[in-house]
This record gives sequence, structure tokens and C-alpha cells, in this order.
Amino acid sequence: MIKVERLCRKYGDFTAVDNVSFTIETGQIIGLLGHNGAGKTTIMKMLTGFLEPSAGTISIAGLDMPEHRTEIQRKIGYLPENCPVYPEMTVIDYLHYAAQLRGMDNQQCTAAISKAIYKTQLEAKADQLISTLSRGYRQRVGVAQAILSEPDILILDEPTNGLDPTQIHHMRELITGLGQATTIIISTHILHEVQAICDRVLILRDAELALDAKLCDLQNSRQLSLTCNSKPTALRDLIGGYPKLQNIDNAALADGVFEYILELDENENLDNLTPELIKNLTRHNIDIYAINPIQQDLEKVFKQINSVSTHTTGGETHAA
Repeated sequence: MIKVERLCRKYGDFTAVDNVSFTIETGQIIGLLGHNGAGKTTIMKMLTGFLEPSAGTISIAGLDMPEHRTEIQRKIGYLPENCPVYPEMTVIDYLHYAAQLRGMDNQQCTAAISKAIYKTQLEAKADQLISTLSRGYRQRVGVAQAILSEPDILILDEPTNGLDPTQIHHMRELITGLGQATTIIISTHILHEVQAICDRVLILRDAELALDAKLCDLQNSRQLSLTCNSKPTALRDLIGGYPKLQNIDNAALADGVFEYILELDENENLDNLTPELIKNLTRHNIDIYAINPIQQDLEKVFKQINSVSTHTTGGETHAA
């Protein structure tokens, strides 16, 4: 659906996006993450055709940008970070205007607006001036205009910005529902929202792509937690047949009970190794109190990636 190759964007001597490549399949929900200035918004603007790359290529649904810019834009719904609404218009008038810009006739407008208002729960505010709405409701209006045409691709820059917890929960349900038929890219700073709704994350650091991974793979670390009654020296001898288990750190929980962190080689299969290890320890009369894979949350991974800055242009100090 979306193919990006060696994408770059420069502003004079400052590089906002540097040699970024990725592919997104139809129906995926992607979290685009990074500190302010990492390049998220710049990439979104290039994907929507509003900003020209300095180098690299973008292909959407087999169509190359910019040769097929207009055709590509018809396939995309876009919510910018600062939602551009007209405060002097009512919600319905604004959505009608947005639908007309999409080339819809009056009958199509009516049907599209009705669906968008229902999905974003704006029924009670439909006749109100946008200037009278709270920030959260204005954000919903922005999402409503983005989904008017039932686009193949939906790009949302900070979609939960200004929403209260109840509205955030509804937005999560809306995005999850739309993701069944739509490819969605979300930029947000709320990492637990990404964990709740996204299939995959792209993490940018200093204008470069630092990580591209499925969430299910990302959250499974290469570490195993083992609690047993074996002393460190004895355990090291017992697992000698597992050379790919390494970095045994231990701490005594109580008299004769130790907790170990076993770090696996990146090529080792945790599911295959764990039963083997249990059998071996049991065979040597080691009491096992617990053995579990250690799960990584997205916040920890994000911090690890951003703990080292490699880009020399000082990208994090610039808005992107």
C-alpha cells in the first residue's frame, strides 16, 4: 500500500528527515513515534503530498508521488496536529464544505456527513458554531473531516490531543474499528495508546528511522526470569549445556531462593528452550518457583532508543 525509499527532507543546512525507508501493508495500524523534532510531522506531510521530499521516493497503491499526487490524495484522509477548522462555521457547514472540496455532490455530502458525525459522536454538537466547542470536540470535528470520504489511508497527527479520558477511549475504539478496512498511521506521544491499538511502530530518532518492529515482537524481550533454589555457581554449571544463555544476574530473595535474569542469544527460540531448561533443572532436583519471559513495554524501548543521540545536526531542537 505505502512504500517509502530513502526519503529525505532538508531546510537549508538542517536535515528534518534523513534516509528513511519503510513499507506499510494494507490494513495495518502504524504508530509513528519520536521526540519533538524527530521528523514525524514532516514525514506525514510528505506522505500526503503537501511537502516535496528533498530526495527519495514515495509510492502509494502503486502510484508514484508526485506524478499521481491528486489521485493519491483522493485516497487519503488527514488530520494535522493543529486541526484547521473555521470557528465561524457550524459543524455541519464545515463538514459540508470539506465534502464539497472532496468533489461530492449534495446527496453524497449528506450521507458522508451523517456517517462521520455518527462515528465521531458529534450529533449533539452538529448545529453549533465551532468557536463554541471545547478543544476535544474540535478535535473530533477534525477527525470527522478526515474520514468523510472513507479513505483507504488515514493519517492522524496527535488524534487524542485535547481529549478527556472518556473521549480518548472512544477515539481508540473508532481507530480500531476503522483499521479493519483502512490503513492508518498515527503520530502520538501517548505510548500506551500506541500499545493498545497499533500493530507496528516506527520510531524516529534525530531524523532517522531507529526502529521498525511489530509490537508483538517488540514486547517479547530476549530475557527469561528464573526463580529457584540453586546457588549461582551451581546454576552456571547446570546450564553449561545451553551456551546461548548468558549474562546471569542474580539476587537472593530469601534464604536459599534466588532470582536470575537469563539473557538469550538473539537467534535462540525462547519457546523451545524454556521446556528444555525446566526439564534439566528438575532432573537435578532444583526447585523452580517461577520461570517467565520478561515483557518489555513500549516506554522502556522508546527510552532505550532515545538514550543515545547519533545525529549531528541537533534535530531534536527543531520542530518537525
